[in-house]
Amino acid sequence: MKEIIIDSLNTYNALYGLRTTHPLIGVLDIGLATNLVNDIKMRFDVYALFLKNGAQCSLRYGRRNYDYQEGTVVSFAPGQVVEITDETETGPKVTGLLFHPDLIYGTPLATKIDRFGFFDYTQAESLHLSDRERDKFNFFVNLISEELEHPIDSHSAAVLSAHIQLLLEHLDRFYDRQFITRHKVNSDVVARFRTNLTEYFTDNVITAQPSVAYFADKAALSPGYFSDLIKKETGMSPKDIITLQLIAEAKKRLAETDDDISQIAYSLGFEYPAHFTRAFKRVTGVTPTEFRVNIN
Repeated sequence: MKEIIIDSLNTYNALYGLRTTHPLIGVLDIGLATNLVNDIKMRFDVYALFLKNGAQCSLRYGRRNYDYQEGTVVSFAPGQVVEITDETETGPKVTGLLFHPDLIYGTPLATKIDRFGFFDYTQAESLHLSDRERDKFNFFVNLISEELEHPIDSHSAAVLSAHIQLLLEHLDRFYDRQFITRHKVNSDVVARFRTNLTEYFTDNVITAQPSVAYFADKAALSPGYFSDLIKKETGMSPKDIITLQLIAEAKKRLAETDDDISQIAYSLGFEYPAHFTRAFKRVTGVTPTEFRVNIN
């Protein structure tokens, strides 16, 4: 499968036979494409947001295929690779926005763009919009489109960046709504996470501390989506939950065995006993040695 690097708006537009009106940002209507694109890989070196409005378009990202539904937003950040297959002969009814990182340099959005974690979600974790939310998406895209009709001047980058940021803030809000409406499913993910975490210390010879990525993989979710889901359901990050479980296991071993502190530290995946002692004291307020003395 051929891989194409989307390093500019012009590269993407040339692929689909679309017109480029600005070198760093473009509002897209793939339904107007004159070229049919199938069975290729795209590596995005730009930011991209696409809204599915109908028709068939299958994407693959990571290990999963995803036939995204009408009213669904998918997003990509620079460095992500996506496979595209099965577009219809007339082209998919997809609208969206592409913008190059250079557009936002020196603007407030540049310091906030990494906060929008949904750029790192997989397609199976896409945002499903209500009709009202879809109208809001289109409203901001239309604002950007109108600004692109204005001749480029010293205000253009700031105005475009502000419009993009408002769109991203609303998508972040819509994701919050989606997490809430999927509470039952998300609760099951949290329960499995806690079960997997307990089993990790029971069933494994531990050579390294468990990572968020390990448990996200167990849940068949991306680390970013998994982290946001756990945080919204529990109020704690998965890293904090892992740390608490780690310390709980340490307490158990301190109370039930005669192993020295170094042995326990290594058995829990700490590279250095001093790191274990600092982590234990940070959570409990006492050192492992003090804890052992206090319970005996």
